[in-house]
Amino acid sequence: MNQPPPQLATPSLTFTQLLSSTPRGARLARLLGVSQLRSWDAPPDLTERAEIVVAELAANAVLHGRLPGRSFRLTLVFDAPAGRLRIDVTDARGDRGPQPRPATAAASDTALHTNGRGLALVAAIVDHWDCVPYPPSGKTVRAELSCPA
Repeated sequence: MNQPPPQLATPSLTFTQLLSSTPRGARLARLLGVSQLRSWDAPPDLTERAEIVVAELAANAVLHGRLPGRSFRLTLVFDAPAGRLRIDVTDARGDRGPQPRPATAAASDTALHTNGRGLALVAAIVDHWDCVPYPPSGKTVRAELSCPA
């Protein structure tokens, strides 16, 4: 029988790096993420939005997901033909899930809390985000972005 040979799907490009749970590690996550996306020739708009998301999620991993002696992991999965990027940041604190604050908090509330708006920013930039358990005791905050058509 004359059948065309099976077509292999174009594999997604993947980058994974363990980083120290320090402010320096969070900064390095952002820099490495941008560098990797540029090496994959990701669209500039996608790279700029991903830079913000990686910075926020890495900062949260360092501030809220840190356990002494434990690292956090940055993973990027880029499906170039589809124009989709998944960003995963995994930390050691599965008991402390993300607590997004509403973007429309009162001014008096802002004076008391100078942080907590990063996830609202992430939600405004990405197509979808969620938090999934990472056994045995961690969690992964996952964000998905796509290129505008």
